[in-house]
Amino acid sequence: MKADWLWIGQVAMAALVNLAYAFALGSALYGAWLEKDARSAVAPARLAWLRAQRSLRASAFVLVVALAMWLLYESASISGETLPGAFGVISTVLAQTHVGHAWSIAFAGALVLLATALASAGPLRDGVLWLAIIAVAAGRAGLGHAADAGFASAALGLHTLHVLSASAWSGIVMAGGLAVLPALGASTARGVLIRTAGQVSNVAFFAVGLVLATGVFNGIRGTGGSIDALEASTWGHVLLAKLALVVLALLLGGFNRVVAMPELRRAASTGAARRFVNVLHLEALVMMAVLVIAAVLAHSVPGYVLQG
Repeated sequence: MKADWLWIGQVAMAALVNLAYAFALGSALYGAWLEKDARSAVAPARLAWLRAQRSLRASAFVLVVALAMWLLYESASISGETLPGAFGVISTVLAQTHVGHAWSIAFAGALVLLATALASAGPLRDGVLWLAIIAVAAGRAGLGHAADAGFASAALGLHTLHVLSASAWSGIVMAGGLAVLPALGASTARGVLIRTAGQVSNVAFFAVGLVLATGVFNGIRGTGGSIDALEASTWGHVLLAKLALVVLALLLGGFNRVVAMPELRRAASTGAARRFVNVLHLEALVMMAVLVIAAVLAHSVPGYVLQG
């Protein structure tokens, strides 16, 4: 790993892709959960639903731009050209490299995601939107080290599942804590908040299980089964930092599930509602850091390579 300006640019764009994709996935989930409660213009959930739609559109747009910029940096890295000169080799990268093929899938999915985010809600639009989300996840998985085993490999399939589950977890936390759930602070929206909080907790619990299971597989693959890869490589140190932040996010999420949410259901008070949303906000900040570190890991040499 050479931490020059080109590498920093790649990581920055990859981190932006991670954040935008997770925000889009989380916003899509909130849009689906709140749609029935937001049909009337004066419904208590209307503002939160509108925030979810705006968040989906904005994050889908950022995802398209970030993917395009990432390809430019990747082309410069592969060819050894300067950033302006990399425009001339983009077509070659797309046609002749596995990175180009995987990026094409992710970018096509992102374009469809943006188009559906801008379209009116409906069953057909929603179905296409979720297919686009899966396509982006598959393409993103192919951009990482899992593609070293080939496109038709268990490693790539499991990493796609890891991307989806990690983005679902981080997405509902970030979109909820930073955009959607604060709009359900009024007492008239308390019932919607309680119901949505339960959906958040259940989806997060299921997603965390998949993240941990697939993450263990990725970790073992990345270290080559040797603990030395964690201790003797920069990649290992970054992975440990990521794990520490994941544990912190789990503790915050566990507090909300075990303490804050039961209190919210029992008391339905403004204080209990604020406590749940505030803890989710803190968890969102931690998850943003996790996704940034994930981008660093994806653009670092895995520990098993350094160990030979």
